[in-house]
Amino acid sequence: MADSSYSGKDIQVLEGLEAVRKRPGMYIGTTGPKGLHHLVYEVVDNSVDEALAGHCTVIDVNIHPDNSVTVVDNGRGIPVDNVPKYRKSGVEVVMTMLHAGGKFGGEGYKVSGGLHGVGVSVVNALSTLLEVEVRRDGKIHRQSYSCGKPQGPLKPAGNTKTTGTTITFMADASIFETLDYSFDTLSTHMRETAFLNKNLKITLTDERELEPRREEYRYAGGIVDFVKYLTGTKETLHSKPVYIDSTGAEGTVEVAMLWNTGYTETVLAFANNINTHEGGTHLDGFKNALTRTINDYARRQGILKEKEDNLSGEDIREGLTAVISVKLREPQFEGQTKTKLGNTEMRGFVQSVITQQLAEFLEEHPKPARAIVSKSTQAAKARAAARKARELTRRKGLLESSTLPGKLADCSVRDPAFTEIYLVEGDSAGGSAKQARDRSFQAILPLRGKILNVERAGLNRALGSEEIQAMIAAFGTSVAEEFDITQARYHKAIIMTDADVDGAHIRCLILTFFYRYMRQMIEEGYIYIAQPPLYKISVGKSHTYAYSDKELQEHLTTLPSTSRYQIQRYKGLGEMNPEQLWETTMDPAKRTLLQVSLDDALAAEEAFSNLMGDQVEPRKAFIQRHARDVRFLDI
Repeated sequence: MADSSYSGKDIQVLEGLEAVRKRPGMYIGTTGPKGLHHLVYEVVDNSVDEALAGHCTVIDVNIHPDNSVTVVDNGRGIPVDNVPKYRKSGVEVVMTMLHAGGKFGGEGYKVSGGLHGVGVSVVNALSTLLEVEVRRDGKIHRQSYSCGKPQGPLKPAGNTKTTGTTITFMADASIFETLDYSFDTLSTHMRETAFLNKNLKITLTDERELEPRREEYRYAGGIVDFVKYLTGTKETLHSKPVYIDSTGAEGTVEVAMLWNTGYTETVLAFANNINTHEGGTHLDGFKNALTRTINDYARRQGILKEKEDNLSGEDIREGLTAVISVKLREPQFEGQTKTKLGNTEMRGFVQSVITQQLAEFLEEHPKPARAIVSKSTQAAKARAAARKARELTRRKGLLESSTLPGKLADCSVRDPAFTEIYLVEGDSAGGSAKQARDRSFQAILPLRGKILNVERAGLNRALGSEEIQAMIAAFGTSVAEEFDITQARYHKAIIMTDADVDGAHIRCLILTFFYRYMRQMIEEGYIYIAQPPLYKISVGKSHTYAYSDKELQEHLTTLPSTSRYQIQRYKGLGEMNPEQLWETTMDPAKRTLLQVSLDDALAAEEAFSNLMGDQVEPRKAFIQRHARDVRFLDI
């Protein structure tokens, strides 16, 4: 039976739906693929809120052959009785009024992730068809909508012994750029959601393939399993993750930590299941407690001597994989993308919980404790060596923006908002690019061969690489903890490599460097990938270009059957003369650029760790899993 504490009187409304169809970007950010997938997340969020409230254990997500989506849960079911103020059923109010639900002052939910979202009503408004089925109080109730408008009242449709909600929707093709859902994008989000909600079972089924693809996510260990997953096969300093949890008046906090022998730090922070990319008070509390507690332990054990400086937070977090998850009644989100937690009480709460429980762990587990401190002291020495390397190279003028690398062909415009730099593979292509460019705003930096893989090397070694020195000097931002994006000399850095295996590898190496040591460049949208053509099709004296095999075939079908044509396959950028390079890849009026983004921290971390790390097996598994997605491959 349904919980009597959640009924129509708990539904409150903040504002209507009028503007959603007119300005969808205001509510879901974009009408591109990211916005399309956001619709699924909004519906799933409602089901997750039921799980957070202790009333849902299973969520099923199905992508149908026509790209409609069904989400089924076994929660309490949306209230079907009338909301007194509006004389409409709870279902209709939730489906047709923006920010309506049991999360705004009612007692329906103590903790809610969906509060951060825009509500299922926006999904309804942006769908040509939405059908909702509620199983509650022994009855089945159904209602249909089109573009947010009910196609009739909520009607009884039989009896049932189960409870829950089923929502099926078809996104509006006239609003979205594409209706093609990415299974991998949805899979990453569902896996992350399952990690954050211990024992919640989520299934994802894709019926668009001949043999439906199905994955199931359920983690009895919750964020402990999450940390193990993120760490993968990296060599760890201790076998079991450190797990900390506590509940207080402020809410609940869970933390899982596992150190590995690598150089990179992976710390993900969540508030009510929302990935707080910009951090916030819970992350501040975590970092403060971690630094202080490990330094205190190192002092008490005599590992750090009186005259030695304290270990820095960066030293202690080197090689750390951690997940911080807090749940609180009324989260306050700040920051440019509303992904920064602002509740001040969480800073002190998280800090005190971690200080106490981590200190207990270190005392009770001396072997891993000493390994963690030893790793941190080694990191401190390496950081000092890196600092000396920076100072040495700076004295030589190699990292200073005032002393630009000799092979950089700079532009004449000085306002970084209007300038761009091409990172070009090879001297030959670099020469063509220098001749092709618009010298006023386009700079060219040729890179010789494959740069150092920073995933397997520390910053000290990275700073010894000529190519990396050249990039740092050209950008003017410095690197790592000294990185300052306000000093960026260009607001577009465009990676331009050959469309072959070596080119893809070089591109991945450059992206790894940005991800590990200049991540804000990606976060601020400064990093792009050029899209050179694969083919030139010539018919007489006229010619056109194709950027994929599919585009080539489509173009060939448009040619008259009597046409005589020639196809040139470009193996590399060097095969194009400067005019062709400008026309196809560098002319802002005609070129296509892919902007690199970090929409999903989990997917990015997994990709860089697996593809660029030391271990062969995860790389092999990653390649096998994504083999079907490969578009171009030269052998």
